[in-house]
Amino acid sequence: MNNPRWQGIFPAITTKFHADESIDAEGTGRHIDFQIRNGIHGLVTCGSLGEASTLTLEEKLQVAKIALEASAGRVPVLANVSETSTREALRYIEGANALGVAGFMVMPSVIYVADAREAMANVRAMANAAQKPIMIYNNPVAYRVDLKPAHMLELADCEWLVAIKESSDDIRRITDLRNTVGNRYQLFLGVDDLAYEGLALGCDGLLAGVGCTFPRETVALYDLMKAGKFAEALKLYQWMTPMLHLDVSTKLVQNLKLIDVVAGVSTEHMRRPRLPLVGAEREFIETVVKKALATRPVQYQSVP
Repeated sequence: MNNPRWQGIFPAITTKFHADESIDAEGTGRHIDFQIRNGIHGLVTCGSLGEASTLTLEEKLQVAKIALEASAGRVPVLANVSETSTREALRYIEGANALGVAGFMVMPSVIYVADAREAMANVRAMANAAQKPIMIYNNPVAYRVDLKPAHMLELADCEWLVAIKESSDDIRRITDLRNTVGNRYQLFLGVDDLAYEGLALGCDGLLAGVGCTFPRETVALYDLMKAGKFAEALKLYQWMTPMLHLDVSTKLVQNLKLIDVVAGVSTEHMRRPRLPLVGAEREFIETVVKKALATRPVQYQSVP
């Protein structure tokens, strides 16, 4: 297998719903098309931001199908695998493979706090079932399972594992990974408000959250960093940072869907138990986004 060398901006897309909590296929597809037209390089369906925990396996496959149809081959579509058992993960992988996804992003373990032996065995099982390129999603902050650089080196013999989404919230991990595994994997930074730092340290791309609403600006940040235009990139990053902080929250879904609404690019409906923000919480998000919109750098502005 040839490593696809994924790179650039891969938004973790939000799943759009109607007011009755049913999936809004048209709205989801329209939002994906908006992101692709504004330059994103790939996308991931049904991650934490995509409210995977509220979706059935069949609904996750429905969202993958929507994404494939909306992308129409323009960018790779990765399906996130965050099932609570290996058995269910393999069933989901089989279904997504049948749809024709380009690859997968896999969670080593969710809910159950697996040790490294269990987590690596789970990743290998999913990779062997997928037989397609895979990005390993490491997020010990949210899921309490940590695959460290030494574990990634141990997994390097599995040809289907081609990338790592690192969300440990410790920017030192990027250099430790690169020193340990070299260029064996593509490295993606998965924490929005460490994007500049991650790219400065040589990350190949970003798994973006706020990039769902501001895709062209996020792509511009990536392009500037890769071109070595660090001062120009820093100004853009500083403009984005107050919004990027909103991705690093237990209410990231509510926050980012409200950003969509204030920016006028999509809707806010979500699945319970999540509820739209109210009161001071809502006012704070609206203030941050309205200020960003008022000071938006026009040369990088996303087009409707």
